[in-house]
Amino acid sequence: MLQGVRHIKAFVAVARLGSFTRAAAEVNLSQPALTVQIRQLEESLGVRLFDRNKRHVVLTQAGRDLLPALQRVLAELDAVMSVSHDLAGLRRGSVSVATLPSVAAGLLPIAIRRFAADHPNIDVRVSDVVAERIIQLVKAEEVDFGIGSRVGPDRDVEVIDFLCDRMCAFFPADHPLNGRRPLLLTDIVAFPLILTARGTSVRSLVERALEKEGLEISLSCEANYMSTAVGMVRAGLGVSVLPESAVDAASCEGIVVEPIRTAGLVRRIGFIRKAGRSLSPAAERFAALLRKVAGPTLAHFSSMEVAAPKR
Repeated sequence: MLQGVRHIKAFVAVARLGSFTRAAAEVNLSQPALTVQIRQLEESLGVRLFDRNKRHVVLTQAGRDLLPALQRVLAELDAVMSVSHDLAGLRRGSVSVATLPSVAAGLLPIAIRRFAADHPNIDVRVSDVVAERIIQLVKAEEVDFGIGSRVGPDRDVEVIDFLCDRMCAFFPADHPLNGRRPLLLTDIVAFPLILTARGTSVRSLVERALEKEGLEISLSCEANYMSTAVGMVRAGLGVSVLPESAVDAASCEGIVVEPIRTAGLVRRIGFIRKAGRSLSPAAERFAALLRKVAGPTLAHFSSMEVAAPKR
């Protein structure tokens, strides 16, 4: 294909300049090499493009008919190359991310602000959805990548560890749990619970921990969003089990947030992308920036998963 483009450029240059000598200088070829390219193009197209003698070079009728079409080919190829260079150089493009609401409210806005400062012509689109929906969007290639939790074995996606988020109890300051240290899951289930809806990564994690501990609960309320769950806590409807990142996703004024020290109550969050698919330059750069922004958080969370202390 590249050779064909060179042949077309040679033809257009000769047609415009009316001279093999001047055209050869413009396309940086020797005149004999240019002549070979024109002859090869004529053989490929099956028509004669120029009538020429020692003094004149004139387009044939076939050459005149083909010139506009071949000029459009070159213009379109130049446009493609320009767009490709802009995409590679991060001068244009878009990034689409599906993420857990807690990440969307806390970490993501910081990264988007920094990214926009460096790459103002690249749009960042965010879908804040539950863990199962993140997987669906990634598999359907409706987003470049997701930020969420693995909800089960799936060969169609790849998950790269990103950060960890420990589970905490959220309760009013005047609650009987306030001041209890260390706080365990067995302490919390003595009170009505406010949990996130089924299908969320937090709900799945809590249910696995309850099953492992052999605990039963009294479910007071369910909420799709962490901010809603925190509002229910503030209203005195129960104790909620939410990730620590929920502090960034909701106003927690008047709410005590205490880590739960039962083993296994740590939500692992990763970058999720479709297996075998590479990211665009813009998406790669944005993912790298997210890692940089999350650096202190990642280091902080790395030591948080601890065994349940004995009483």
